[in-house]
Order: sequence, then structure tokens, then C-alpha cells
Amino acid sequence: MRAALYEQFQTRPELRTVPDPTPTPDGVVLEVGATGVCRSDWHGWMGHDPDIRLPHVPGHEIAGTVVAVGADVRSWRPGDRVTLPFVAGCGRCAECQAGHQQVCERQFQPGFTHWGSFAQFVGIHHAEQNLVRLPDSLDFVTAASLGCRFATSFRAVAQQGRVRGGEWLAVHGCGGVGLSAVMIGRALGARVIAVDIDDAKLTRARELGAEVTVNSRHVPDTVQAVLAHTGGGAHVSLDALGHPQTAFNSVANLRRRGRHVQVGLLLGDQSRPALPMDAVIARELELYGSHGMAAHTYPGMLGLIESGQLRPAELIGARLTLAEGIEALVTMDRFPGTGVSVIDRF
Repeated sequence: MRAALYEQFQTRPELRTVPDPTPTPDGVVLEVGATGVCRSDWHGWMGHDPDIRLPHVPGHEIAGTVVAVGADVRSWRPGDRVTLPFVAGCGRCAECQAGHQQVCERQFQPGFTHWGSFAQFVGIHHAEQNLVRLPDSLDFVTAASLGCRFATSFRAVAQQGRVRGGEWLAVHGCGGVGLSAVMIGRALGARVIAVDIDDAKLTRARELGAEVTVNSRHVPDTVQAVLAHTGGGAHVSLDALGHPQTAFNSVANLRRRGRHVQVGLLLGDQSRPALPMDAVIARELELYGSHGMAAHTYPGMLGLIESGQLRPAELIGARLTLAEGIEALVTMDRFPGTGVSVIDRF
């Protein structure tokens, strides 16, 4: 099969012909219909993820067709159209048994712990616990865009943040994760305030339902701007970028008993940011992480998509060839574009 492979971190991946995967006893092989190009892939390529072993094929936002199944797989067969969370649970550890596969103790992550989906085919372990059947109405490109950014945002807003109608939701960072959160928050009845440094991204956030936008380069104090616009602070706030300043701002702009959700990755030297813990105590703030979404919780999100209340296809930006996906990956730190880039030609 053709795959995008890198042999050293921060060295440009190359298109290579590599052996096709074969299914493990509890796994399947998917023919990749589409795969997203995500900032998490860029972090992996930079060497920020200790799970990656070289040489490596990236890619973790996957939708495709089952083409081979392992001997122990009973629920899936060739021809099934599927997607899966970017964190796949083992099905046996305590967290999986409790239904929290997104924090599995022995998780399988295509594109990180194993070769991923920047390829014509990808092997998936623990298929019974992790594959999600796609509705016939959902195309592969849109389905792939759900795998990391949209599903993580859905869990952050709806499940971890527990946003309710009429509450203010602040979204810091309007990339793929942030714009997904804007759309999801608005669909759930929240009043959304979006924060970024790029006017084009803020314009897109308004188109997707943000009631207020703040360019943090154009105001003297981002936290005070959010407090003023929301009449005392956000009820729920997300750091959708992953930066010490946006993490601080997201906590600091909460009203009393507000809820912060950390979605954006802070890695390397930025992994331990300073946070206003005095405010956390005095205001009884709640701080949460959001690390993907378990497969068994997908039906709620898919139902909103099928009903038209959520429209993730509107977030799709560039549709790329595998070769073009390499360029998108290595330039991701420049924050190009306002939509989700998806590889759909291999």
C-alpha cells in the first residue's frame, strides 16, 4: 500500500510503498476512505508524543470500509462503513469496564501507538469495543472530521462542560477544535463568545453561531473583555488551542462556579502552565480535561448530525491528496486556513 512515512522526527514524511496490514485476532483492517490532518499529528511528527516508535505513519481521524476481520471478531464484516475514536479502549481494564474507554489504561491509538491512516489501509485493534457504524447519510470526509476534533469538542462541551441552554460558553482558539465547539455550543442553546487572534477565523466563528467575538490582539485584556461581554464571566470556557496564555485566560474568565475544560494539548515545555488557582478556590471553579470520546457515546452526537442540528460538513476546508496531506502536516504550526483539512485521495 501507499503510505506517508517518516523515519525521523521533524523530517518531512515521504510517500512509500509498505506492506499491507493484516488483522489481529480482535481487530480489522480498514480501507481508508478519508483521514483528517490534525494538529495532534503535527505534535507527533515533532516528537512530542512518547508513544511513537520510528519509522511511523501518522493519522488518527479515520473513516473507511472494513476489508478484513480477525478470527475473534463477530460484530463486523467486510463492507461495513465505520469510524472510530482516536483513543480505542482495550475493553478489559477498569476504566473500559466503567465505560470510560477514552482514558483506557492500555489504549490503542492509530497514528500514535501504532501506524495510522495516512495510508490506503490501516489495522485497527479491539474492533468490537471501538468501531462505530456510520449512517448511510454520512460521507467518509465528514465522518473522518469527527474522529478527534469534533468528537473531542462534543465531549468537552456537552459531557465535561455540561453546557446548558442560555449559558455563556467561551471558546479560546478557533481552529478545528474551537470552531467545532462553537457549532456544538450553539446547537445546545449556549450563547457563544469566541476568542482568537485571527479575524478570518473569528468571522467563521460568527457564521457558525458565535454571538460575540474577541480578537485578543485588539483588546488590552482578553479576560476583562470576556467578563464584560458576558456580564460577569462565562459559565463554561474551553482552551481549544493549547497554550499557557489561553489556558490561563479560559480559567480566569469564568464566573463563580464556572467550568473550564482543557481541550488543546500543552506539551513539552508548555505542559505545566501557570493557572489562577486563587480564583479556582475563591470562586469554586471546576477544571476538567477532555481526551476524546468513547465509541458507545457516539450515537447522541450522530443523532444530532442526522437531524441537522449539527452540521460538521460546514467545517470541512481543504480536501487533499495523500501527497498534499504531507505538506499540510508539516506546515500545521503556521495555522493556515479556517477549516478542517481531510485527505480523501490515496
